[in-house]
Amino acid sequence: MIPFVRELEFEYGRSDQVSPLIRRVIARNPGPFTFTGTGVYIVGQGEVAVLDPGPDLPEHFEALKTALAGERVTHVLVTHHHLDHSPLAHPLAQAFGAKVYGLPAPSDHGEATSPGLEEGADARFRPDVVLADGQVLAGPGWTLETVATPGHTSNHLCFALREG
Repeated sequence: MIPFVRELEFEYGRSDQVSPLIRRVIARNPGPFTFTGTGVYIVGQGEVAVLDPGPDLPEHFEALKTALAGERVTHVLVTHHHLDHSPLAHPLAQAFGAKVYGLPAPSDHGEATSPGLEEGADARFRPDVVLADGQVLAGPGWTLETVATPGHTSNHLCFALREG
């Protein structure tokens, strides 16, 4: 039996410190696949990376802008192109003058997909910068290494925080 932790103290839209280098804002999109809602992660302080900005919900976008006030967003990173992770990537990047990093939706890089394989996908997702396995992204006090992890989606990435 896997000991899943189901107790999570949070408020929608609040930025919570989850480690010395990471803060989290949870979107109000609870469901069977998102649990309490999509977790958006902010890495660093001052000059930051934002991982998986989440769904395009006006209150969530405002919460992220509040959480990021006074900071410079240097990277908007997307782990995959599902509708609960990528739709807010470009609006957030535009608001902060950043670029979106990730892998394109499968239709953009020639992969055959079946409706069941890429269900719930944001087929419009296209990063400004295409990442590769092992690529390193950094800011003051933080370093993230890209780890290709296809499976959940064919374009899935993880980001390993070297300092944590």
